[in-house]
Amino acid sequence: MTLPTLPFGRLGHPSTRTLFGAAALGSVSQDDADRTLDVLLNYGVNHIDVAASYGDAELRIAPWLKRYRDHFFVATKTGERRAAAAREELHRSLDRMGIDHIDLWQFHNLAAPIEWDIALSPGGVIETAIEAKQQGLIGGIGITGHGLQIAATHQRSLERFDFDSVLLPYNYPTMQSDYYAGHFKGLVTTCQERNVAVQTIKSIAAAPWMGQEHTRSTWYKPLEKQEEIDAAVWWVLARPGIFLNTVGDITLLAHVLDAANRFNENTSQSEIEERVSSLSFEPLFV
Repeated sequence: MTLPTLPFGRLGHPSTRTLFGAAALGSVSQDDADRTLDVLLNYGVNHIDVAASYGDAELRIAPWLKRYRDHFFVATKTGERRAAAAREELHRSLDRMGIDHIDLWQFHNLAAPIEWDIALSPGGVIETAIEAKQQGLIGGIGITGHGLQIAATHQRSLERFDFDSVLLPYNYPTMQSDYYAGHFKGLVTTCQERNVAVQTIKSIAAAPWMGQEHTRSTWYKPLEKQEEIDAAVWWVLARPGIFLNTVGDITLLAHVLDAANRFNENTSQSEIEERVSSLSFEPLFV
C-alpha cells in the first residue's frame, strides 16, 4: 500500500498527504515504536513530524533513521523563543535523532503575543533558524499552533517572515466556528499563493476529556470506531492541497492510515459532509 503524495510546498519533497505525527511515540517503548515503523512502511508514509518536547519521541525514531534516513522527511519543533536556547535545543534534537540535518524545523505553538514578538525579533529563535539554514543544519522553517486564534496568528507570522510551512487544527467541529473558518480559509489562500505547505492536526478529535478517565494517550478524546474515523479523515482529505498529521496514539494509527488509504477523491463532498456531520463532537477550542 502506498498513500498518495503531494509536494511539500516550496521545499518540494513528495510527502505522503498523511504524515506521521510522532507525538504518539512520546511515552512508548522502543519495541512498540519499532512496530509502529512497520505500520508506516506498510502504508508508504515518508514524512515524520516530531518535537523536542514530545517526551522520548526523538529518541524512539533514532534507530529508524539509522536504517531509513533517505526514506523519511524529518520535521521537528522547538519551543524555545530566544536564539541561544533554541540553538542548544536544535543541536540536542540532532543528537537525539542521530542525524546531521533536519528537513523542517518548526517554532512550536507560536501563539502567545509576547512569545511571538520575542521569537520573531532580533535575538529570537528566528535568528538561530536563519543561521542554521545557511549552515545546512535545517532545510526549511515552519510555525505551528493550536486554538481558535492560530489561523489569524499564522497570517500575521507570514507577514513578518516567509515561512515554508504552517501547522494548525483542521477538523469538522473546529471549522463550525465562523471566526476560525474565515481565517483558516484566508490562511490557506495565502499559503497557496506563496507555495507554503499547510499541515493539519486533530482530524479525529471528538471532544475534550472533561474529567473523564483518559483511555487513550491523546490529550483529547478521539474517535475510535473505524467508520467514524473514516468520515473525519475523508472530510480533511477532501480539501485539496493540505496534509493530515496522524493521531497521537499508536493504537489508532493504523485506523487513520487505513481510512486515508481508502479515501476516494471522487466521493461527493455532500456525502462526506453528511457522514461527518452525523458524528458526536464537542469543540476542543472555545
